[in-house]
Amino acid sequence: MDETPEPELPANLKFLRLLVTVLTGTMIVGLLVIITLIVIRFRDKSTDFPDAITLPDGTQAQAFTQTKRWYAVVTGEDHILVFSRETGKLVQDIEITAE
Repeated sequence: MDETPEPELPANLKFLRLLVTVLTGTMIVGLLVIITLIVIRFRDKSTDFPDAITLPDGTQAQAFTQTKRWYAVVTGEDHILVFSRETGKLVQDIEITAE
């Protein structure tokens, strides 16, 4: 049997093939790092929500945010109600005025 040898690739094509292979590996490693960070972040149980929040009568919550010392509720009436995390009592009522 007569075997025909494979033609040798030009040097710049070999370099391009190497670059594509390295880029593919880098993208796979980057994707795995991103997935790992997302999983670690969502497993973090440090965000404890209060068991119950007592809002003033007729107030409807629109948004919620929190820190280690307080949490806040944004109402539909353009107020921010800030509560103490330790006592659960209303600390401050901030009225938002839009101009």
